[in-house]
Amino acid sequence: MYLPKHFEQHDRTTLIALMRERPLATLIVAADDGPSADLIPLEYVADAGAHGTLRGHVARANPLWQRAGMKALAVFTGPEAYISPGWYASKQEHGKVVPTWNYTMVQARGTLAAVDDAPWLHALVGQLTDRHEAKQAEPWAVSDAPEDFVGQQLRAIVGIEIPIARIEGKWKVSQNRVAADREGVACGLREAGADVMAREVEERGA
Repeated sequence: MYLPKHFEQHDRTTLIALMRERPLATLIVAADDGPSADLIPLEYVADAGAHGTLRGHVARANPLWQRAGMKALAVFTGPEAYISPGWYASKQEHGKVVPTWNYTMVQARGTLAAVDDAPWLHALVGQLTDRHEAKQAEPWAVSDAPEDFVGQQLRAIVGIEIPIARIEGKWKVSQNRVAADREGVACGLREAGADVMAREVEERGA
């Protein structure tokens, strides 16, 4: 990706946090017949591999898992927001401003592997369920469903994992603007209801 130096995000804790907070990734695989892209929730496992590993599952009918051994790119997107040039203090000074878009993202690259193993899948599905049900008033658990039904569902999916070979982040949050412009952007974002991006601008601006 295009990554100007002032938008680089190197903090590993920040990168991992985004992947865990927004696990629905765009998974792109460059196959012989061209690239394919799927939206797949991916679990980041820190203690598997030098840079961690991404794990998930797909329907057995999805040809993605049959592309094991191919290079894969997982794109996680964080908060994003339109930035109006009217928010910049410099608009009043010289008028040389244009609209833009602020966003945060993480890209993780590696080689796709398929895992067609029922116990492995059962453990993964349980982990995913526990993580994403944790905020529910009455969390659902895999064990709430009949055992034979769970087994049937597991047979209909295949696990995938991507040992991460390279990971990089891009935080485009108005760091390239002067302080007065960043203040105006944060104010405009809050008025537009984009409080999360406003905090990013305030916390990460140069």
